[in-house]
Amino acid sequence: MLIQENLTLQQKLEILSDAAKYDVACTSSGADRRGKKGTIGSAVSCGICHSFAADGRCISLLKILLTNECIYDCRYCVNRISNDTVRTSFTPEEICTLTMEFYRRNYIEGLFLSSGILRTPNYTMEQIYQALFLLREKYRFWGYIHVKAIPGADPELIERVGHLADRMSINLELPTGDGLKKLAPAKTRERILTPMRQIQKGIRQDQYMVEERKREKKIYLGSGASASGGRSHTAAQSDASSVKISSKAGLAETKISAVGTASPSGIGKHDSGNTGTASLPSARSALHYEQKSRFVPAGQSTQMIIGATPETDHQILQVTEALYQKFDLKRVFFSAYTAVNDDSELPALGTKPPLLREHRLYQADWLLRFYGFDASELLTEERPYFHQELDPECDWAIRHLENFPVEINRADYTQILRVPGIGVKSARRIVQARRSAKLDFPDLKKFGVVLKRAAYFITCNGKMMNPTKIEEEYLTHMLTADGRSQTRQLADQSEFHQLSLFDDFALASQPSAADTVKSLTGQM
Repeated sequence: MLIQENLTLQQKLEILSDAAKYDVACTSSGADRRGKKGTIGSAVSCGICHSFAADGRCISLLKILLTNECIYDCRYCVNRISNDTVRTSFTPEEICTLTMEFYRRNYIEGLFLSSGILRTPNYTMEQIYQALFLLREKYRFWGYIHVKAIPGADPELIERVGHLADRMSINLELPTGDGLKKLAPAKTRERILTPMRQIQKGIRQDQYMVEERKREKKIYLGSGASASGGRSHTAAQSDASSVKISSKAGLAETKISAVGTASPSGIGKHDSGNTGTASLPSARSALHYEQKSRFVPAGQSTQMIIGATPETDHQILQVTEALYQKFDLKRVFFSAYTAVNDDSELPALGTKPPLLREHRLYQADWLLRFYGFDASELLTEERPYFHQELDPECDWAIRHLENFPVEINRADYTQILRVPGIGVKSARRIVQARRSAKLDFPDLKKFGVVLKRAAYFITCNGKMMNPTKIEEEYLTHMLTADGRSQTRQLADQSEFHQLSLFDDFALASQPSAADTVKSLTGQM
């Protein structure tokens, strides 16, 4: 491992933003926290502007690693310890500087922070926690933050980070435990799922407390304030809060300590010789923030690498469905494996990333979350892979022609939603509009229905748009003809890159290194 010392901020950013391009960011904030007086930024959904690289990665956030150093030797990872590559790390203060300067220049709308494992999981999580705490308290940054939790870190640290971040995620890495054991023997499925369960419980508890406060406020306002009824409601709440604070403070004082101070849990055991490392915030200030903040309000997500191991689409979809049901995940992300390491257990160098396969899995994921499909309906052990030229919903419809055609003016919402070319919004508009009038095909087009797909599966007032054979072979031919260009584009795509914060290929000349450093540090 080649650790590079004395790098400029720009050089670190180039290294650590490039190292982060294989970690999938979230595509929407999921948070509704607006900006407030004395802070900078907001995390409302519409405030996160999205842009995507050619490989489908979201690039609207400042997407960086805390460090590309790592103690693990995962065979599929570009940052594995055995790779001969330049290593560096940000300090928490440097992360804050980059985030604030890029936000002020409207380059980004939020932060996506992941990391390799520096020294230990606890030490890495401490550095992440300190960076987020400084952003929130010192720099008053109120924008969106997505952070990766480190498996194996102390639960107390994960909880504290959860009160600072909008979304947390823990990478499942590979779809099955067998694949993980084979390619990343230092990691275990249990070690990954344990903090995922902790975050799930924390989110549920936070949501319960929010609902309780709403209910109590409604009761209080409905009953009216008593003129002489003893202590006020506010005072009672204050007492309850103080009890909660004092009970947590005792725990926090034993868990959180300054640099070089030993603690029973191992949290706060820093190397005093490590330059750029500051002490953790005091327990009092940390608890002060926790009392007024939500716990992971945008939920948690995870990521699976697709194509590094031989799992079928059916297996991957089964795992995806189980994660949604058992861990209340907001999103499961799929990352097409890019061959970066020469290893006999992995696809050969030069192998194209399975981008089309990734695309089909995202389409199926959408059907699971919004269209009421089960994984077993889309794929089976006998048919374990998605059709290459048909999207999953069209493929399902062709294999279940007994359900079609659907009469638009009589079918219920669930039946309409399963028609290819009709989305959630269109289905709702159809159900609402037909209460007042009979609908015809021109009406459906106004509602956003994609008739070039839907026309094969629906009738309006007992008539089809065009004479159509309800036959599997004929429909497959017609639908594949419509989607061939997009399929070919995804399948043939061999080169992609993540957007650079420095490179603008439309410029005739690039700014000098000195100008870039001045821009990052706010000197120009």
